[in-house]
Amino acid sequence: MLATLMPLFSDNMEVRAYSIFAQKSDALLDPMSQSTSALDGAGVVTGLEIVDKIGLETLSDDHMVFVEVNNVSIFTDIAGQCFAPHDRVVLLIDPSVKPTEMFVNRISEIIGEGFKFAMRKLKPIEFENYRPILEKCSYIFLDHRNIDIEKAHKYFSHMYKDMKLCAVNVNSRDEYDLLSSNASYDLYEGEFFRTPITKGQKELAPFKVTYLQLLNVVNESDFELTDAAGVIGQDAALVVRLLEMVNHMTSNRGVSSVRHAAALLGQRELKKWITTAVTKELCSDRPSEITRMSMIRARFSENIAKYFELEPFSSEIFLMGLFSVLDQILEKPMEECLEMVKISTDIKQALLNHKGRIYPVLEFVLNYEDANWNEVSRIMLLNKISKNMAYNAYLEALDWYRKIVSIK
Repeated sequence: MLATLMPLFSDNMEVRAYSIFAQKSDALLDPMSQSTSALDGAGVVTGLEIVDKIGLETLSDDHMVFVEVNNVSIFTDIAGQCFAPHDRVVLLIDPSVKPTEMFVNRISEIIGEGFKFAMRKLKPIEFENYRPILEKCSYIFLDHRNIDIEKAHKYFSHMYKDMKLCAVNVNSRDEYDLLSSNASYDLYEGEFFRTPITKGQKELAPFKVTYLQLLNVVNESDFELTDAAGVIGQDAALVVRLLEMVNHMTSNRGVSSVRHAAALLGQRELKKWITTAVTKELCSDRPSEITRMSMIRARFSENIAKYFELEPFSSEIFLMGLFSVLDQILEKPMEECLEMVKISTDIKQALLNHKGRIYPVLEFVLNYEDANWNEVSRIMLLNKISKNMAYNAYLEALDWYRKIVSIK
């Protein structure tokens, strides 16, 4: 089983929903699965496990989550598998769910249980044939490259007044800026959010400079705990975060000083906590999705390092994942960003040149993140990684992130 979480953005670059894309079988490791793909997902709706694992409260109080169901899993006990509020879950179907009485009646039953529906991969020529199903959908996913949005607006506003339009395959920031400037769609999904920044945009805010200095302290080869504690003590927000986190970990909640907390954590865990906490602070004026992405990448990368025989470098690999969106955080090209922080040559090679001994981990994580399952399967085959190894590592990263953000 493989699954990943993808954001959907509004016109003002705010995350308003997530899509969960899953694959139960491994195309390369299990070729026979291709002949039984129609049964993929039967009995269990994989995306609902992700929802349960990360918790909707981690995403937001009002975010929707799109979960794939197919023409088989739509007949399972979806309500019994869903522990999240049903009105926050949108079941994402495709044309394999036919506009026949059997499917239309089943969709009506599920809507009666509080769920919503969305259609994807439906060609414009099929809109009329699928009217019985579209009438019950709240969202439709459209490939903006293959549709006239003005005509689509007229059609859907006339036929389905409450239908929300979601643009998919928005793969560059220029595409997003053009579409969003005209309020063409309600939601946008694609790779545009991961597009590297190639031009410097503005000077760093003073607080970001301070946090970068703290990162440089803990990225010394053998920093002193007292030195790190001293720097943390200069920032009230970090002091509060550190004490709350350590007291959350201990049963007696008796940690009241930065030095005591630092000693309890030790050098390795303190370094990890500082890099994570500082990243959260650096992202405070950026879309919250950057924080989520950087942290889950970091933890996921660390979790799978051992499968690439790179466990001794797990700390560097964690930092590589965390800094993989540093250009988005600082709004500067990656090369400029990495000149501001003290990091290893291995991390620089991975982030700048996409090569080096630890880069294969990041390559895998990025493909997994994009649900590029064929490439994910190829890398797993080469490194003898089972789908359960990868899936469990990702689930643990989501759970870790949920715990991190739950500590106020």
